[in-house]
Amino acid sequence: MLPDTLSFYLMTAFVILLIGVSKGGLGGAAGGAATPLMALVMPPELAIGLLLPMLMITDVFAVAAHWRKWDKKLLIYLVPASLIGITLGTALITSISSEALKTGLAIFVIFFVVYKLLEKRIQAALTYEPRNWHGGVAGAVAGFTSTLAHTGGPPISIYLLLQNIPPRTFIATSAIYFAIINWLKVPYYVFAGILHPQQLIEIAWLLPLIPVGVLLGRWLSVRINKATFDQVILVLLAVSAVLLLM
Repeated sequence: MLPDTLSFYLMTAFVILLIGVSKGGLGGAAGGAATPLMALVMPPELAIGLLLPMLMITDVFAVAAHWRKWDKKLLIYLVPASLIGITLGTALITSISSEALKTGLAIFVIFFVVYKLLEKRIQAALTYEPRNWHGGVAGAVAGFTSTLAHTGGPPISIYLLLQNIPPRTFIATSAIYFAIINWLKVPYYVFAGILHPQQLIEIAWLLPLIPVGVLLGRWLSVRINKATFDQVILVLLAVSAVLLLM
C-alpha cells in the first residue's frame, strides 16, 4: 500500500513532471533522479516498481518522436545481453533487505553523480576500436543498473557515442532501447513482487502530469542552458543520496 502523506504525493507529482521533462528534451541527469527521490518517501523496492509504468508511458512519447530512426543492428547487440543484467538486478533486489537496498541506491547515486561530472573527460580519454561484443557488455550493464534504479543511461550513452552515429539515430536508438527493456522488466518485477498495478491506480490522477512534463521539457529545452539544468539535478541527486544514507 502506498504512503498516504502529503510529502509522498508532492514528491510523486514532482518526479512525474521530472520524468516528463527528461523525455521532453532535457534528458541528461534528470531521469536518474526519479528513483532516489521516490525512495525518500517510500521503500526503495516499491519506488522502483511504481516508477516502471510511469517510465513506460513516457517511452511512448520518446519513441513516437523518433519513430524508426534507430539503428536496428545496434539494438541486436544491446537488447539480448540486457536480459543478463535484468536477471542479475532482480536477483539482487529479491535477496537483500529494504535498508540494504536503500544504502546501495545511495552509493549508486553517488557514483552516477561522479560519472556525470567527469563524463566528458571519460569520453575524451577513451581510445576505441569497435567490436560487436562491446554492445553486449553495454547492454548487460545497462540492464543491471536500469533494473536497480532505472538509470541505464551512462553505459548506453558511452556505447552509442562511440559508434559515431548521427545525433537523431543516437536519440532514437536510446529511446527504443529503453522502451524495450522497460517492457522486459515487467515479468521480472512481477516475480520479485515489486510491481503492483493497484499502486498505479492509486496515483492515476497524477499521471496527466506526464504529458505536461514532456511539453515543459520541450519548452525549456530551447530556453535554458542544458548544462545548468544538469548541474541543478546533480545537486538534487547528491542531496538525495545523503538523505538516503541518514
